[in-house]
Amino acid sequence: MRNFLQIADNLDVTPLLLEVHRQPALWNQYPYRTHHTESPHREAEDILVRCQPIDRSWPDHRECLWYPAAAVLPSVRAHAFALMTRVQGERLGRIVITRLAPGTQIYPHADIGVHPLHYDTEPYYQRFHTLLQCPRGARFVCGEESVWMPSGTCWTFDNTQEHAVINDGQEDRITLIVDIQTKGHWLTDVAL
Repeated sequence: MRNFLQIADNLDVTPLLLEVHRQPALWNQYPYRTHHTESPHREAEDILVRCQPIDRSWPDHRECLWYPAAAVLPSVRAHAFALMTRVQGERLGRIVITRLAPGTQIYPHADIGVHPLHYDTEPYYQRFHTLLQCPRGARFVCGEESVWMPSGTCWTFDNTQEHAVINDGQEDRITLIVDIQTKGHWLTDVAL
């Protein structure tokens, strides 16, 4: 595969999945990615754990802060910092938990913005997906490649390429997304 790289497998994601299931009120508290009718994420639900300030008041548009969800989802911090160690990360960015119901999708898009203050104006952060729950019928498409990412695996991919997620499975696809600044391009410095 050229656009995907599996970073880890057999991760114990049960503690985090239980924490998420015990906090249903966290879903869609901050729907900035999902509320626009043209958003590629419009069919998904999110829990923002770490993100830029809502009012965008900080001078560094890439700087993120912990949202209230981090206090009741402690396994997220443990996973994020373990992942930063594994990939020799230098800066922690956004952390989002996303849920895609059966029969829904994240529409094709690339994560590079055109506005100079957009979070992803160039490949600054490397994006990592840890699958907390992923049915067999869910697939992630990037460029010309498609992959099923089993629960308990962690992947990175070239998010500058057009990508999409389709859930044709029988249960929700729940993913922890962690952005980490690493040295070099998306595949050059991953510590396997």
